Amino acid sequence: MKSFSKMVYPYVVWAILMIILPMLMIVLYAFTVQGNSVLTFQFTLENFARFFSDEVLPAVLWRSLKMAFVTTIICILIGYPTAYVMAKNSPNKQALMVLLITLPMWINMLVRTYAWRGILSHIHMSGEIKVYIGMVYNFLPFMILQIYTALSKIDPALITAAHDLGADNVQTFRRVILPLSLSGIVSGITLVFLPAVSSFFIPKFLGGGRYVLIGNLIEDYFISTGDWNFGSAISLIMAIIILISMYITRKLDRQPADQEDN
Repeated sequence: MKSFSKMVYPYVVWAILMIILPMLMIVLYAFTVQGNSVLTFQFTLENFARFFSDEVLPAVLWRSLKMAFVTTIICILIGYPTAYVMAKNSPNKQALMVLLITLPMWINMLVRTYAWRGILSHIHMSGEIKVYIGMVYNFLPFMILQIYTALSKIDPALITAAHDLGADNVQTFRRVILPLSLSGIVSGITLVFLPAVSSFFIPKFLGGGRYVLIGNLIEDYFISTGDWNFGSAISLIMAIIILISMYITRKLDRQPADQEDN
């Protein structure tokens, strides 16, 4: 057992180099002024004050949260019936449906978004609707697969028992199937909302550069403007929002288990 534990070391080193150190650099840049030397850091909260005192930037943040929320709701409304139909079919048909759902994911998300850019360029609609289409298309499979996994694990005997006790289809769904599949919904919300709120290339390609989200601002301040300090402050604000969202989804996931224990 001790020999196998040593296999974890490469992953720990990778996590330190690729996750922890970059996050520490973002925190350092966010709380320092531009132009610091290695030995003389000047700490400040000016970057955060600049963000919240601006008239445009908080509106962009709110727009990003709204778009991620609406995208998540649309994915639930489409994904749950799709996953339910998949789970009700025979194992062979389920395998085929899972393949059809995952097949587009074999292609890079950037390439798929470029393809939608070519399709939607010939259709007259607002940039916001085009961005929603791109968001839902790219993130919908994550929602479907998570809900399908939860539904496929439900013991059919529970549904049979509910019917034997006099419950109709609506009551069985509301009191048995939906509560037992709630963990899949929560997991799907996590996998859709978090990347949607920080996405930058989907609104950039499909919005025509006129529909800016918070991810586009971070990209601009790091790459175009070169203001890494302010870009890091925005990134840190987004990281805090993502952590809060993850905490809320975990609390939602624990509630059904707590109710069952009681």
